[in-house]
Amino acid sequence: MSEDTAPVADPGPLLRIVKHQPIAFAVVGVANTAIGYGLFVIWMLALGNDNLYPVALIGSYSISVLIAFVLHRTLVFRVRGHLARDLGAFIVVNSGGLVLNLILGTFAVSVLHAPPLPAQAVVMLIVAGVSFLGHRYFSFRRSTDNH
Repeated sequence: MSEDTAPVADPGPLLRIVKHQPIAFAVVGVANTAIGYGLFVIWMLALGNDNLYPVALIGSYSISVLIAFVLHRTLVFRVRGHLARDLGAFIVVNSGGLVLNLILGTFAVSVLHAPPLPAQAVVMLIVAGVSFLGHRYFSFRRSTDNH
């Protein structure tokens, strides 16, 4: 772990197995991405209209962001305290991801005429890469003198 994210005495089961925070982030991210994509599919099927792609995206993000927060906070970054601050910062980073997702997804569907489901799969991979940096250096950052 870097000095930006304070180590804890108990790294938790995931970090004991994978040993590296970026890999743990990817494992949790893949699981949460699958959850988010599943929620997106459910929203798309429930809405029954490809033009409501942004509504499905916002609905799936709203649920998966809370799941992601719990998983990343407990399994990847292993921080304690500052729950409200961490959640607020996590939402800020994920909101940036949502905006990026909406821009790229809407461009792919509306301009490139890509089908929404495969377009979303590709866009989610791009957004996930950007999110790690935001969460590591903003959402769950702890200074070395403030554990």
